[in-house]
Amino acid sequence: MKLLRNIGRLTTISAFAFAILAGCAKQGDPVDVADKADKQEGIPAPGIEETRAIAEEGFIYGLPIVMNYAVMYEYAVDKDSGQYKAPFNQIKNEARVFTYEDTAIITPNSDTPYSFLWLDLRAEPIVISVPPVERERYFAVQLEDGNTFNFGYIGTRSTGTDGGDFLVVGPEWSGETPAGIKEVFHSTTQFALSGFRTQLFNAADMPNVVKIQAGYKAQPLSAFLGQPAPTARPQVDFPKIDKKLFKSNFFDYLGFALQYAPAGPEEKAIREKLASIGIGPGKTFDMKELSDEHKAAIALGMKTGAEKIDKYLATGQKPINGWTLRSMFGNRAFFNGDWMLRAAGAKAGIYANDAVEAVYPFTRIDETGATLDASKHDYTLTFNAGELPPVNAFWSVTMYDGKTQLLIKNPINRYLINSPMLAEMKKNADESLTIYIQKDSPGKDKEANWLPAPDGPVYLTMRLYWPKTEAPPILPVGEGTWQPPGVVVAK
Repeated sequence: MKLLRNIGRLTTISAFAFAILAGCAKQGDPVDVADKADKQEGIPAPGIEETRAIAEEGFIYGLPIVMNYAVMYEYAVDKDSGQYKAPFNQIKNEARVFTYEDTAIITPNSDTPYSFLWLDLRAEPIVISVPPVERERYFAVQLEDGNTFNFGYIGTRSTGTDGGDFLVVGPEWSGETPAGIKEVFHSTTQFALSGFRTQLFNAADMPNVVKIQAGYKAQPLSAFLGQPAPTARPQVDFPKIDKKLFKSNFFDYLGFALQYAPAGPEEKAIREKLASIGIGPGKTFDMKELSDEHKAAIALGMKTGAEKIDKYLATGQKPINGWTLRSMFGNRAFFNGDWMLRAAGAKAGIYANDAVEAVYPFTRIDETGATLDASKHDYTLTFNAGELPPVNAFWSVTMYDGKTQLLIKNPINRYLINSPMLAEMKKNADESLTIYIQKDSPGKDKEANWLPAPDGPVYLTMRLYWPKTEAPPILPVGEGTWQPPGVVVAK
């Protein structure tokens, strides 16, 4: 197992090993950490059961942070990952929408071509510039940090369509707002993500999207001001991560990420618990060095944490006609230390928007509560006349494989049905709209309304961009008078 380096100081492998063993000593034993900088004489270390409980809570707390690191590694670090976009502080424009070949992010959005900008804010802030965009076209720049907090928005709803320059700063920055900057956004971590969504009306509209994307710019503040650049920060040795390492090295990755994420006041308790078993910013957590009992306790704690997240997603939300609705995304104040809510949101679909920007009803069941399985049934989803989702921008229904939450390969290369497609779709005699959800074509006469499904379990997500607040409102989430219709078995 590769050991992570503690940035900023040299630490021997043996010192880390002693630290881990001491952190998992028997109840009542004094901590005996070889690294004197971490030594706490006479303080009892957690016993087996407490270690299990801390691992469980730590997994729930750390899951979004490690998930984010895994995506960042594939997109901005590993050029051979197959998902690589661009180095830090450079925008990568995608003149396409996501397909089944995009696997780095679960429940990917296939509505809008993306532009990606991974930010390294250690040395200085970054200025993001956007061009004017026509009022009819929705666009949004979502700012999300390593804690998976949405710390700001640029775009149609939030800042308007006139364009401008915006400053993104790291947790250590305390300067004054420069002239010409419309707004300053504060990341809670030193690495962050800017995800640009630009609405695509149809395939022929792609050249127009490309022109808008070409107007998105990112530059260091020093370049924006025409001043000398500050001293560069040391190059980071990012640890390799993949699905296998994600599981076996989970707390290693968490410790690595935390060194770039100063603790907020609501994190004090959980960080102290993690520190008691040797997990913390820049620390190495090597499972191989633990006793069999402590290995089992850590593994059981992580397993229980994962199960609790799944249970929360299944039962802790508001069910409406088989769909699950809840606002699960926001900034630091929104979560306020509710780590289960944050973990559930990441598991449901990491990098989703605040409810004011988009609402995401999702389901794995039909309106009777039976599991959606397209290998056994064909389904329909019908919006009554005048009851399409009430949004200021647009809406969509996206199909995912129920096992992986990834888009599926299908014969018509269609991954969703959205409101820009309404002109080509067929309405029923009563002006209602039916979407056919099945693995095989419903017939040429209905194919315009066909949402291809996998040969097995189904996971559906609606995306309701810029939901309306006037009647019938979607917001507040789960309490608005508009409700998504249930999925039913086709007759």
